[in-house]
Amino acid sequence: MNSKNIINSTVDNENIGKRADVFVSVAAGVTRSAAAALIEKGAVSVNGKNCTKSYKTAKGDIFEITLPEAELCRVEPEDIPLDIVYEDEDVVVINKPQGMVVHPAPGHASGTLVNAIMYYCKDSLSDINGVIRPGIVHRIDRDTSGLLAVAKNNTAHLALAAQLEDHTLSRVYYAVVCGHLDESGTVDAPIARHPSDRQKMAVVKGGREAITHYEAVEELSQYTFARMRLETGRTHQIRVHMAHIGHPIVGDPVYGRPTQFEKHHPSLFKGQMLHAGELTFLHPRTGERVTVKAALPKNFEDALELLRRGVN
Repeated sequence: MNSKNIINSTVDNENIGKRADVFVSVAAGVTRSAAAALIEKGAVSVNGKNCTKSYKTAKGDIFEITLPEAELCRVEPEDIPLDIVYEDEDVVVINKPQGMVVHPAPGHASGTLVNAIMYYCKDSLSDINGVIRPGIVHRIDRDTSGLLAVAKNNTAHLALAAQLEDHTLSRVYYAVVCGHLDESGTVDAPIARHPSDRQKMAVVKGGREAITHYEAVEELSQYTFARMRLETGRTHQIRVHMAHIGHPIVGDPVYGRPTQFEKHHPSLFKGQMLHAGELTFLHPRTGERVTVKAALPKNFEDALELLRRGVN
């Protein structure tokens, strides 16, 4: 391991009593989740011994942090049209269409959002999440549409990631769910990998904390048009939570069930009827609150119009 990939940092008075993952995040200039991953891999020692991410720092503790070797980027920039709804020197917010994968993975080496933003932003992207996910602070599912923030530099990335951690970055989604929701409510149920189907997530005792707030916007015959706000951001969180309370999202092939509306109007469905419509964050440079909105996609609006007319 090249010595330049090793960071040594000593705990001073201002950092006494902090969690190890918080301290490592600042010392190494990485996100808190990345810091936790380094600790879990044994790449962090305190006074020569491995530690846990919840270890509380003491004055004089010496942290040694071993960062992975830099990878060569093999993701090819592609000239793919992007719907840019906000941009400045630090952040770009994109309205992602249904069907677009966020970052390359087996089976999706090209045509992803990352391929597109690498072409659009050139060298102006953060590298904190690695070469496969440059600039990506959070993500949304392939078949969910809507807003996604991309960081143009590491300072912006760390600031936005911290807001994800402390819930000051607000994400609002709109969905059509099966059945009639209560006027408003909260689903507070932990999420982890499904115990028998590793391709799915599920509400699992001992899983990671997951909280979704919802409110009914409009009743539509056998369905509800709803607004949902994420307090946490687990994989497939809204989809899992809505299915868990008996109101799966219409068009969800994994957690839902085929509806008569889907069967009668297949051309309207490119995925689940779930759209990330609002994103609010504190600007990483100015501290000002920024709210960005994206209208519902046409197929979503067309489906709502049919349901309002009582068409099933």
